[in-house]
Amino acid sequence: MRLRAWAELLRVSALFTVPGDALAGAASAGVRPNRGTALAVGASLCLYEAGMALNDWADRDEDARERPHRPIPSGRITPNAALTAAGALTATGLFLASRAGRPTLALSTALAATVWAYDLRLKHTAAGPAAMGAARALDVLMGATATLSTSRRTGGTPPAGSAAARSRTTPSVVVPRDAPAPSEPQGVPARLSSWAGGPTEPFASRRAAPPTHTRLAELLPSAWTGGSASAARQGRTSTPLETLASKLAASAPQPVAAATASTARFPVPSAGRDLWAHVPRGRTAVARAGGPAEAFASRRAGPPGLPAWLARAGVPRGALLPAALLGVHTLAVTTVSRREVYGGSVGAPVAALAVTGVLAGVVGRPRDPGVGAVVAGGLAALYAGTAGRAFLHAALNPSPQLTQRAVGGGIRAMIPFQAALAARGGAPGIGLAVMGLVPLARKLAKRVSMT
Repeated sequence: MRLRAWAELLRVSALFTVPGDALAGAASAGVRPNRGTALAVGASLCLYEAGMALNDWADRDEDARERPHRPIPSGRITPNAALTAAGALTATGLFLASRAGRPTLALSTALAATVWAYDLRLKHTAAGPAAMGAARALDVLMGATATLSTSRRTGGTPPAGSAAARSRTTPSVVVPRDAPAPSEPQGVPARLSSWAGGPTEPFASRRAAPPTHTRLAELLPSAWTGGSASAARQGRTSTPLETLASKLAASAPQPVAAATASTARFPVPSAGRDLWAHVPRGRTAVARAGGPAEAFASRRAGPPGLPAWLARAGVPRGALLPAALLGVHTLAVTTVSRREVYGGSVGAPVAALAVTGVLAGVVGRPRDPGVGAVVAGGLAALYAGTAGRAFLHAALNPSPQLTQRAVGGGIRAMIPFQAALAARGGAPGIGLAVMGLVPLARKLAKRVSMT
């Protein structure tokens, strides 16, 4: 009896709508599911169930009036036990995400914060549906990031038939048997960059740079030597700074002459406080010295079309569209669920029906033709039928019973929607595997309600 109460509290029949998020994200990243995918699925399940337990704890007074049969109002589970379960499940989910890397942990932390904010504060506000949509989108991004970061560490390959697999045309490089082994990165900055998955070459180039006096003389030859020469012409004694500059310029090798020839780059300043006013800084200085200014721009902007904070988190750009589509579907379902107790809303089911049609059209028409496109089209049609029929019935008769069925239909439709997104990403096999969860969800839904 107590086990059934926990199953009702956690709504275990809805659990089968969660793994498809990470799998759809992995397919969109163009990488085969791996250990990171499994960790992301485990973290998603824990955070999803934490949200379920916290939701009933936060709504215990409201459920006592409207749903007295729920586990907490009926006394089968105490409020403290539900809150403890929510905290423990959240901690477990964050721990699993941390095992997939720091970017995955950052996204899971944002997901957990969104879930707790929705249950405790945003659920009964206008921002509630948007918060739920954001949570589902973050779940997809977490699965994509965990899969991609793990694949980069282990050298994984993309699924067969995906766009990423077709684009892998780089020939293999044969390394001679007597080739020297790559050296370990030296120095604290290089080791930190290597541990974080970043490049170590910039640090190596900094170690191999010429002496400081040579670089200074190359960058500021005309400014420093010109200042000393102007002092001699004026019949005055050179300042210590000008004398030092002359010695440094005299001890520099050939690059000094080459740099002096282009005095227009560094105009000679007048002696005084503005001695350093002409000195270029940051990316401009590196560009004038012949260095790679693009490196500074790439660190700031990230890949084209990707927000900087997502680029720093290691989120693949291909996962943004699936995450947004699933977020929009979740927003529509959550909007309908706000009236499932009393019914009477026609606008929400009608809007959800229109959203379903648009989403099915987008997912069912991938840009790359092939088997994946055919499978994606069929799964998109199945998604439209599952969600659209339930929303249509609620729009025609917005009774509490049909509205609740519409919410359940929208939740069940997430599985074929996730499968269609995976097939659209070039992994029809993953999409068909996700569809294998439908019979399990349907069988368990007969015993435990999804809503």
